[in-house]
Amino acid sequence: MSIIFQSNLKKREMQRTQRLTKELAKITQNPPSGISLSPLNDNLDYFQASLVGPNGTPYEQAVFNLEIVIPQNYPFSPPSVKFKTKIYHPNIDDTGRICLDLLKMPPKGCWKPTIGLEGLLIAIRMLLEHPNPEDPLMIEIAEEFKNNYSQFISVAREYSKQYAIKHS
Repeated sequence: MSIIFQSNLKKREMQRTQRLTKELAKITQNPPSGISLSPLNDNLDYFQASLVGPNGTPYEQAVFNLEIVIPQNYPFSPPSVKFKTKIYHPNIDDTGRICLDLLKMPPKGCWKPTIGLEGLLIAIRMLLEHPNPEDPLMIEIAEEFKNNYSQFISVAREYSKQYAIKHS
């Protein structure tokens, strides 16, 4: 590797670290409603987040844990985010993967470096409030959401009680 290439790598890593430190400080000092974020083992490559289910949803008063993996070229590429807590939702599959445009690069997605972790977590929490059955990861759940909403609500509440932590 050339000295210039190594220098550019170190500079990008330093910028990434500064950006993540700034984002974390902002969220910690003034957390958005129902959201918490912390690095895993003081490592800025891995974060854990918690979302409190929004009121008026089958997820209310339930706390869902998420895992966030930060790519080396963050914020120019989106982080990888997965639910660690099992959830019944048309846009979140059994392994915790999330179908959300903000988690993908253009042209299929709409990630922008200006979004950041806070904006991403707010959008994921909003997805709990407003599922998108037209772009599902779980087709059967999306069909239930559209055709038997009361059944969807019942099962989603049961999953929340069974798998999520109760928010006090």
